Amino acid sequence: MLTDIEIAHRAKLKPIEEIAEKIGIDSDDLECYGHYKAKVSLKFTKEVKNRPQGKLILVTAISPTPAGEGKTTTTVGLGQALAQLDKKVMICLREPSLGPCMGIKGGAAGGGYSQVVPMEDINLHFTGDFHAITSAHNLLSAMVDNHIKQGNVLNIDPRQVVWNHVMDMNDRTLRHIVVGLGGKANGVPRESSFDITVASEIMAIFCLATSITDLKERLGRIIVAYTYDGEPVTASDIHAEGAMTALLKDAIKPNLVQTLEHVPAFIHGGPFANIAHGCNSVLATTTALHLADYVVTEAGFGADLGAEKFLDLKCRFANLHPDAAVLVATVRALKMNGGKAKTELKESDPEAVRRGLPNLERHIANLKKFGLPIVVALNLFPTDTAEEKQIIYDACEKAGVAVADSDVFMNGGKGGIDLARKVLKATESENHYAPLYDLNLSIKEKIETIARNIYGAANVQYDTAAEKALKEIQKLGMENFPVCIAKTPASFTDDPKQLGAPSGFTLHVRDMRISAGAGFIVVLTGKVMTMPGLPKHPAAERIDVDEDGNITGLF
Repeated sequence: MLTDIEIAHRAKLKPIEEIAEKIGIDSDDLECYGHYKAKVSLKFTKEVKNRPQGKLILVTAISPTPAGEGKTTTTVGLGQALAQLDKKVMICLREPSLGPCMGIKGGAAGGGYSQVVPMEDINLHFTGDFHAITSAHNLLSAMVDNHIKQGNVLNIDPRQVVWNHVMDMNDRTLRHIVVGLGGKANGVPRESSFDITVASEIMAIFCLATSITDLKERLGRIIVAYTYDGEPVTASDIHAEGAMTALLKDAIKPNLVQTLEHVPAFIHGGPFANIAHGCNSVLATTTALHLADYVVTEAGFGADLGAEKFLDLKCRFANLHPDAAVLVATVRALKMNGGKAKTELKESDPEAVRRGLPNLERHIANLKKFGLPIVVALNLFPTDTAEEKQIIYDACEKAGVAVADSDVFMNGGKGGIDLARKVLKATESENHYAPLYDLNLSIKEKIETIARNIYGAANVQYDTAAEKALKEIQKLGMENFPVCIAKTPASFTDDPKQLGAPSGFTLHVRDMRISAGAGFIVVLTGKVMTMPGLPKHPAAERIDVDEDGNITGLF
């Protein structure tokens, strides 16, 4: 079979104006970036707000493994299948980060014959949104240090600057740094750090903002430091929010592209679900809902992370009411959860699938707690056997949820027709969606509700730093904020080696961060990193470009 990028290169794309026309966007409301990608004007996003809304379909997955689950591929394939059933459909995805693209994971534009294109543009620099977010974040960093250097009128304690730096690349050497060395002219020496851009609070704000005004107000509320008296200092106190908004004024416009089968897709924003809220922008999703009868979107990593945050954070903030959830599973991933090594996955092993089933069953049970109709998408691989698949079918029947084979990687939309039909039926089913917890609960009660009901934990242990942060949250009157738990995606626990569906464990909370602009509390558990590192042999080693500018090795 051709590689993903070879398939993408052979695709015959339609001009982006033609794709826009299908969903009622005039060329006057497009800002084109070449022939095949464009931004949609904010004027248009405002004009469509009074139109009827379509149905919202969330695609999530079981716990991810190195075998790959194909969540984005399934999202794109399902959208293409719905289009083949003559449904007016749009897809909403996140923008890929350069960090994983150059690291282990590769790109995030789908795969096989279910991709969004132009694939290499989307995976690399796209329309520059991430660069704008990085610049806005680091502008604020520079202005904080400059304020301290230029007299420190706000009485900022350099030891309590909580706003760091970001870059959109995996670089472990920047996790802990010292800035301001080299003498008085270079500022005040202090410890600092870098996060990856997708972990920036500005990324979260960008994805939750509903307008330029809302964006600017949220940026102004960011807490950047504390004074010697322990009082918070915000971006507004530094007078940075206007310039930051100026850097983001074009980035906030949703990006329009197409799939290999010419289904319109908004790709906008990109927070990771293991360290942030893992969903594309509210602006893109809400606009799509006014343009299509069905909107298919995804949330990052497994349902314990992305889906929980989509349902407890994004939907709550944006007043969204999802109509169905699709849970992607694979025989391969369940075998790994059943104890098989990645090198052994081609061997038929029904018992390993059976041992891995508790992971699927836990995710199904968790999604039911949000009151959503569920369809399991069994993403097929050539090595899957009938006996292995039957075990999954039987488990879904026992759990009372529909299941459908999905062969969208090999066959595009045609490979997802059965899935699409079952999803359509699910969207017409009884729906009792509600967030998992009430905002009036204390921060600890919210954390423990998620830990016990979604992860399967028996207890939550708080380190000294977390307890100290909690006192600050209470002092600032922010206990009514929802929580965004940062946790390894590989396990329900905070230990990536604990596969399957562990229960009765202790979740370790090491720290908390106030994201006042985003409007939630980030809860750091275990050893989760907000700045990843590259592997021994990063994907970047295999990427190249020829004399004509054709890229190879990107996946």
